[in-house]
Amino acid sequence: MKVRTLKQNKVNVITLGCSKNLVDSEVLMGQLRANDFDVTHEAKKSDANIVIINTCGFIDNAKQESIDTIL
Repeated sequence: MKVRTLKQNKVNVITLGCSKNLVDSEVLMGQLRANDFDVTHEAKKSDANIVIINTCGFIDNAKQESIDTIL
């Protein structure tokens, strides 16, 4: 099922953490593209009007990297 979206929606997917997160991000980006989103990966935050940060919450270093990226 396709979701109707505005063409100007540009999503930036930022992947932090392990290689499993990269695979998850690739699946997510494929789903977004299938629903007509313009998707970038690891681009500047200012390039997109939607930012998704896919990260790990189990490893302390990954948690800190996430906090630093968000702030």
